[in-house]
Amino acid sequence: MAERTERRLEDRVPELQQLERVGLFTHKEIKAVLRKASALEYKIQRRALRKEDFIAYIQYEINLLELIKKRRARIGYSFKKDEIEHSILQRVHSLFNRAIGKWKDDVQLWLSHVAFCKQWNSKYQLSKVFSSMLAIHPNKPELWIMAAKWEMETQLSSESARRLFLRALRFHPECSKLYQEYFRMELMHAEKQRRERKTFEQAKMDLGLFSYSEEILNGEMARIIYRDAAKKIKGVQFHLAVLSIAKLFDFTQDLQKEILESLQTQYADDPLTWDYMARRELELGSLPSTGLTTKQSKISEMTQREERCCAVFEEAVRAVPTEDMWKCYITFCLERYNRKSNSEELKQKRLERTLSVFNKAHESNLLQEALYKQWLQLLLECQLFEKATEVAEAVTKRFSQSVEMWQMRLQVLIQLKSEDVVQCFEEAVKLMKAKGALPLWTLWVEWSEGTNSKEDTEALYQRSLRATTPVESVTMKEKYLDWTYRNGGYKKVRRVFASLCENRPFSVDFFRKMIQIEKEQESCKMLRLREYYERALREFGSTGSDLWLDYIKEELSHPQGKPENCGSIHWRAMKMLQGDLVEDFISKYTLLQTGHL
Repeated sequence: MAERTERRLEDRVPELQQLERVGLFTHKEIKAVLRKASALEYKIQRRALRKEDFIAYIQYEINLLELIKKRRARIGYSFKKDEIEHSILQRVHSLFNRAIGKWKDDVQLWLSHVAFCKQWNSKYQLSKVFSSMLAIHPNKPELWIMAAKWEMETQLSSESARRLFLRALRFHPECSKLYQEYFRMELMHAEKQRRERKTFEQAKMDLGLFSYSEEILNGEMARIIYRDAAKKIKGVQFHLAVLSIAKLFDFTQDLQKEILESLQTQYADDPLTWDYMARRELELGSLPSTGLTTKQSKISEMTQREERCCAVFEEAVRAVPTEDMWKCYITFCLERYNRKSNSEELKQKRLERTLSVFNKAHESNLLQEALYKQWLQLLLECQLFEKATEVAEAVTKRFSQSVEMWQMRLQVLIQLKSEDVVQCFEEAVKLMKAKGALPLWTLWVEWSEGTNSKEDTEALYQRSLRATTPVESVTMKEKYLDWTYRNGGYKKVRRVFASLCENRPFSVDFFRKMIQIEKEQESCKMLRLREYYERALREFGSTGSDLWLDYIKEELSHPQGKPENCGSIHWRAMKMLQGDLVEDFISKYTLLQTGHL
């Protein structure tokens, strides 16, 4: 192993001598490079190889290449690249190959090698990397796409790219993304050939010398790919994806027409088809109006386009009366409403249209739960409070078991300072019962804190503890404790804490809150802190390594603390803690003893 390492280091000597001779590095820097390389080389010659060592070595060599590049630019020296950079590049490729040979399954390692080859224009090496990578990872379509794109865009070889796509589709015959990229590649190839032919025609060259197929020039290869894919891949998304690709090329009108007809024939009842057809109206121009200013004509044209979109959507919700169809329509209206416009008239039309569509969907009982929130926000934003109250009430009737819908209704009533808030809270918690009602109780007590008397709020807190499930009551205990301290002071919070401790379950934060309250007092008593820690550890001693450490810290730092107690606390912790928490506790306790924690 030592001989191999020494030989590798000796192989570096010529390039290092060249670096010093041409003035890119000083003698001191060369010695530092050799020293570092020696350390890295020995690490990758161990019996137990580590991936991190190879990555560190590769990164060091890449950094060295970057430094050489900067030094060359600074002094204006561009010779001896074969003797210097070429040698380092070959070493990096060798390191990558050794690492990949050991950890073939690490895709990120392969991709790092690909990125390095691209950065340093190592085309021959990159071709080999892609070939090996695809042989080992044929199950990853994105790697096939990456290799094919490189062949097409960098190597300018559409034939190689086509072969890769065809091989990939044998492994992934139903991969939508592969078909999309193959479709795109064929259109790019056709466009490239069209440009070439146009250039030759302008140069008045004899086109008979070149073999240009009219079918390929018109995108027939892409059409064949689309037809083949359409037999295997079902769903609107694929058709829409290839249609958006085809629209990028100005010679695909017939192809676009075929895809669109197929979309309308096969997926006439799919909301996404209608959504596309409606939005397509935005791209189509309007007849120019006469006698209007430029600004007015633009507003008028946009209004006409949006009205045409809405006409299609109106037809859609009649033909496909589903929640998803209404969602597409509302999403479109919201998008248009949220677009910036200097025209108040256009803004107002968009608002009225959006509110109208929300209302129609609601009246059809086809408005999704999530969209009600957006509707209510819009109503409140427009100060349509009466309508907001009406909608909020209707939504809780339709989704009576939805906590979120009740929250929305209550928030509307609270925002409007309605007299019906309490009645609505009562109705909500009665319907929701105990399970899942925590957000309602949280909202209720928070509202009560700012509205009702302390007595009423306290009674509400106590009621919430009885009404919620044991698990959810933990949160209410924490909030009750915090509120009591803020409004009743230290003595009151101690009494409440004692009463709450009579009923499990608890949380660590519940006890930590009480510990923090005690520490905020001028006459903070260690006796009481011990009481709180002991209570907490009875509940969480097996899982709370930090609790034990904080207890020990208190004994060490508090004026009334007893450092001699730390040994027994440590012994108890070791007995109670479970699994990996013991090691975690030991390491932190060691840091505490050395003053590093």
